Amino acid sequence: MARWRFEPGHTAAEFCVRHMMVTDVRGHLKNIEGFLEFDPEKPQEAYTEAKVYAQNLCTHEEERDAHLRSDHFLDTQNHPLIEFRSTKVILTGKYQYKVMGDLTIRGVTRTVTLAVRFNGKVHSPFDDYRIGFYAETVFNRHDFGVSWDAETLDGGKVVGDDVYITIDAEAILER
Repeated sequence: MARWRFEPGHTAAEFCVRHMMVTDVRGHLKNIEGFLEFDPEKPQEAYTEAKVYAQNLCTHEEERDAHLRSDHFLDTQNHPLIEFRSTKVILTGKYQYKVMGDLTIRGVTRTVTLAVRFNGKVHSPFDDYRIGFYAETVFNRHDFGVSWDAETLDGGKVVGDDVYITIDAEAILER
């Protein structure tokens, strides 16, 4: 099975969470590292491992980023990595898959399912081969011990429970 290394400059995750229950806050996690064992002819046999340094999160709001890195949320001082390891791939279409795997945040591991679309393969101008994917998932942040919240003056919540993740990944064939 071919082994592909994620290209950190072109692989990123975006997260989205409700704020005050009236708007969404988005942020990015760049420089995702890892690999993928993948053959487009046998995608059900694929395997992947990825990690991202949680300290690198960015919402373009310095104070909010510091709060998200604190022990109220990701506790990046004690848990610097967010990691994913796939456990199963199910074909749902010609280029669509459900990828189940173990996601670890704050030292807590839970199974999540990603809806994945294979975007194709290309022989790049740099004389290497690249593949691309788009993936998305949603999970409850409390399942990972990310449970800080405050109450609005009318009894609502400041932070939504569901975290929506989208991932754009580009990987280069290892020679």
